[in-house]
Amino acid sequence: MLSKNQLGFFYMFISVCAFSLMDVLVKWSEAYPVGQVLFFRGFCGIIPLLFLIPKDRFSDFYKTSRPYLHFKRCLAGLIALVSIFIALRNLPLATVVSITFAAPVFTTIFSIFLLNEKVGLYRWLAVIVGFVGIIVITEPGFSSLNFYYIYPIIFCLGLSYVAIAIRKLSTTEPVWLISFFFSFSIAVLGLFSLFHGWVMPNITDLFLLSMVGILGGLANLWLSQSYKYSEVSLVTPLKYLALVFAIIFGYFIWSEVPTIKTLLGALLVIISSFIIFKREMTLKKRLAASRHE
Repeated sequence: MLSKNQLGFFYMFISVCAFSLMDVLVKWSEAYPVGQVLFFRGFCGIIPLLFLIPKDRFSDFYKTSRPYLHFKRCLAGLIALVSIFIALRNLPLATVVSITFAAPVFTTIFSIFLLNEKVGLYRWLAVIVGFVGIIVITEPGFSSLNFYYIYPIIFCLGLSYVAIAIRKLSTTEPVWLISFFFSFSIAVLGLFSLFHGWVMPNITDLFLLSMVGILGGLANLWLSQSYKYSEVSLVTPLKYLALVFAIIFGYFIWSEVPTIKTLLGALLVIISSFIIFKREMTLKKRLAASRHE
């Protein structure tokens, strides 16, 4: 039998693998309109959730007492998802993944205004280091007017608000309901693009497009399970395996070789994230200790 920490470690690993494979499929799907890929991400992402809905909730599983917060979470998530889809199609895989690691930096900033959290010197230092990392990665892109670099940054902004919203929603809502509303909203948004040039996929492509949704749905659920069984500080470093996968997939599939600039910027962003996570864990331990005194 695996311990709780080992289970958390396992769930985080397979979550990172699933997200990485989904990124590869999104980048591969450039022959299909973004809206069509979004539809498959949302519609097929609902499939894993159907197995989690309690039997006594099937008739009214969609009911919630916090519809407005769900709406804001879905809107921010949609903005983030569309942005990352566009970025993956137009930038090297490793570059996109490197910039997305900066999401905790923006979450820290949002937490000041949305959760009234106090941010100390260490986390402000992490924010500065993270922004320097982003500048190092994107500077040549901005200077040559490659505005596609802005999309992974928009993704980070959207994902940061999503993290705050989920933190609020999870106090009253089950994980499967939060995920269902998001997947449903993705499918609806994608369906609206039906009359804007959808391409009929062959059997192989239909399977691969469906896997975008299934992998995305499973990855989110496995990520939640990881945080349920293990401490965030223990499993979070595994997230950075995504950069290793991105470099490997990018090289062998698209012949992409990450530049020293990208790797240096990624290192700064990862250091920034580590500072934030370590500081959050330290503060939580202090708070827990004070409650037991």
